[in-house]
Amino acid sequence: MRRKLVAGNWKMNGSLAANAALVAGIKQGLPAEVCDVAVCVPAPYLAQVQGELAGSVVALGAQDISAHASGAYTGEVSAAMLGEFACHYVIVGHSERRAYHGETDAAVAAKTVAALRASLVPVVCVGETLEQREAGQTKEVVGGQLDVVLDALGGEDAARIVLAYEPVWAIGTGKTATPEMAQEVHAMLRARLGAKSAEAAAKVRILYGGSMKPDNAAQLLAMEDIDGGLIGGAALKATDFLVIVEAASGVVL
Repeated sequence: MRRKLVAGNWKMNGSLAANAALVAGIKQGLPAEVCDVAVCVPAPYLAQVQGELAGSVVALGAQDISAHASGAYTGEVSAAMLGEFACHYVIVGHSERRAYHGETDAAVAAKTVAALRASLVPVVCVGETLEQREAGQTKEVVGGQLDVVLDALGGEDAARIVLAYEPVWAIGTGKTATPEMAQEVHAMLRARLGAKSAEAAAKVRILYGGSMKPDNAAQLLAMEDIDGGLIGGAALKATDFLVIVEAASGVVL
């Protein structure tokens, strides 16, 4: 059975004081039997949060990575740099990176390879826009995004990634896919993984990243192929984040 993972994506939020309070609240409220938990923080706060998480079961993650190992790439952060802060996870290909920074599927694949080479776990994001969903293109778009990444990986490496399905139309809009809608896409993604590697299909955790919140987490996480959540807004409040962690950990709410 795949162990569930709840990863908070803080996006471009935080301050030294707010970060300390948030991490303290998360650490204090974790259930005794807890799923895998991570927080993916803005790069300037990696050192601070690394220290705040010391001795905790909560893993540290970054929000982006360069496909390049080093060089004249102003503003980018390499895999080796992330490793020096004990990062375990790194988000790759988030819809906001794709939309606002023009990241292509090929660029996402290159970043995935860079993360794996550095023994980081890439959380590879895929998802469709509202227009694409209404045009009946969800499987084509989402499956195609995954295929480009898988084409760059061997079967063994494919089993080392985490996937996050984030329907773009459900991020920050107040809309959420029903559990059944999300499960349909997750099952398709797992079948796609299986075409690459049976090991990948069995091992890869597929997170739901379309506005998972305290009031819908349990229903979403009950689906067979939803292995956790990539949490945005709810990750910025310890109480909300912990409700989702509890749901993923099997705690009776």
